[in-house]
Amino acid sequence: MREQDAGAWDVWGAARLGRKETNSAGATTWFNWTQWPDHGPDAKILGDLSGTRVLDLGCGSGGNLAHLVTLGAEAIGVDISPVQVAKARERWPHLDVRLETAEEFLAEDAYEFEAVCSVFGAAWFTDPAELLPLVHERLAPGGVYAFSHNPPALEGCYGPQASQLPSPEQGAEPQYVKRWDYRPDRWTEILQQAGFTEVTAEVIAPPEGKRTGTLLVRGVRAR
Repeated sequence: MREQDAGAWDVWGAARLGRKETNSAGATTWFNWTQWPDHGPDAKILGDLSGTRVLDLGCGSGGNLAHLVTLGAEAIGVDISPVQVAKARERWPHLDVRLETAEEFLAEDAYEFEAVCSVFGAAWFTDPAELLPLVHERLAPGGVYAFSHNPPALEGCYGPQASQLPSPEQGAEPQYVKRWDYRPDRWTEILQQAGFTEVTAEVIAPPEGKRTGTLLVRGVRAR
């Protein structure tokens, strides 16, 4: 399924404009957990990152990853899409971006991380039964795992779902990937069952005039 997913994300990534040069505060890098610009909490969710090693699962074109570096972190990003990885390397050539799936990187490399994050990335589009044990194993004791994505679109439709990515051209063939949708309370249970503690899961309300909030989940590997 990797080739199909990579192709879908390439089409999606090619249609994306990428992060603007500055945000409303004039910053050239910033961290966004939500799908709305300049909205919601920042990277403090991950703790004090100075001198730590951080992994971004599904880093896309590198906007959040670039900000992690400015906070003093040794940051690594992985993404399945060659188009997105190329965009990240072109805009921020100093970034460490790898063309891999989250599962491949976590299973094959021996890095230990103080924080792992995923913003509308691999945490939403990978079976948690496969991903969570790998993340937990690679986290240092006391390390934070946090991810965000849309709340479930339909009440009662939970677990693996078919997700259609927006097509860049009118009449283009639809591109589909698989995502995993759960309510906040179920995500809490899933992370706790995987060994995480201090688990929180909440929906961040959207900005005024918008309808869809953002689900933010956070857990800690026990010390």
